[in-house]
Amino acid sequence: MIETPATKRPTCSICARPVRNCICALVSATANQVEVLILQHPDETPNSKNTAGLLNLSLKNTQLRIGESFAAADLNGWLFADQKQPLLLYPEITEYKALGLAAPQPPLTVDQLKPSLLRLVVIDATWRKSRKMIYLNAALQSLPRMTLAETPESIYKIRKAHNENQLSTLEASCYALQQLEQHEVDYAPLLTAMSLFVAQQSAFTPK
Repeated sequence: MIETPATKRPTCSICARPVRNCICALVSATANQVEVLILQHPDETPNSKNTAGLLNLSLKNTQLRIGESFAAADLNGWLFADQKQPLLLYPEITEYKALGLAAPQPPLTVDQLKPSLLRLVVIDATWRKSRKMIYLNAALQSLPRMTLAETPESIYKIRKAHNENQLSTLEASCYALQQLEQHEVDYAPLLTAMSLFVAQQSAFTPK
């Protein structure tokens, strides 16, 4: 346990959350085939309602990097390490030219989607801040995109969404992985863990 200053509560040394809402008991070990790279905006790190921490602790093949604007060499190293193909989980930006963004690469073909050769890139931020991260990090702009459609209704009811179909980082990542891995890995336990996480956080939310 990390001893913090007297004005703060003690913090779990594993999940870095206050001990009273530690999420370590909710971790659901999952051997994902497609590696996941989480790029987390600094404002999300201390947010108790953030789901990326549970996702990162649960997935076997994952890495989490915190920042808004990354050094180009560092970002390229994370994206293209081991000659894997990065795939950005993000909705289409139709006005990319007007925003001065580079055009994304065409969608990948079936023969390029072998799970062990892919790296799913997930931006963990609010909608507005995620757009800014794409604007600030040129390497993200040209990555081929993956979008989700016909997903189950979100169970993430503890945080205001940009739109009614918006999912949490954990939910979106699980559904994307299911699709890329053709349902060979069971993500139901991790989604159940998130339901428990939502219930736990709700208990600390004023009515």
